[in-house]
Amino acid sequence: MTERKYSVASIGDRIGGFLRPVLHNGGFHVQYQVHDAEPATDDFETPDVVVKFTGADVDQLLANRAELLLALEHVTMEALRVPSEDHSRISFDANDYRLLRIEELRLSATTAADKVKRTGVPFRFNPMNSRERRVIHLALRGETAVRSESAGSGPARQVVVYPAGMASLPELPPSTEFRRGPGGPRRDGPRRDGPRRDGPRRDARR
Repeated sequence: MTERKYSVASIGDRIGGFLRPVLHNGGFHVQYQVHDAEPATDDFETPDVVVKFTGADVDQLLANRAELLLALEHVTMEALRVPSEDHSRISFDANDYRLLRIEELRLSATTAADKVKRTGVPFRFNPMNSRERRVIHLALRGETAVRSESAGSGPARQVVVYPAGMASLPELPPSTEFRRGPGGPRRDGPRRDGPRRDGPRRDARR
């Protein structure tokens, strides 16, 4: 990104106006500060504004790969009607999670590329959000022996790394869901429409 589109002066009050009641009503013991982002040394993430969280409940925000932090960021963007193409311009962070995650993704991209070069077999990453997919693509942009592309849709969208000359594989069908019942995980097969084949009902009262 070459030009700043958002700043603390232009959107800071709106962010605070949404976050304060959400955090209060949710009972979160965290504080936040809205900063104008410093110029980036690379282009993996180049936000205009960074919202940094501190406090006793930061670990809750960062649990499960910052699931709650990222959800809070997404809900804030939607509430403020920030266009989807601008979501990456406003970044929520705590304990430098973003920087550490970028380094993790860059290492994963390099490892995946090496494996594809060695085996000639495409490598599929687990589903990830658009920002993380972008990091993978940027990390591999200088590679000549492999290429990367995004596949799938919605929350199942993932990055696939291919040998440079290989055509894209067909999309995978939706994965079979697993649900945990009283006896442990069970596989839910495809739903069958039509009448059930129940055996004769036996009346226990004879």
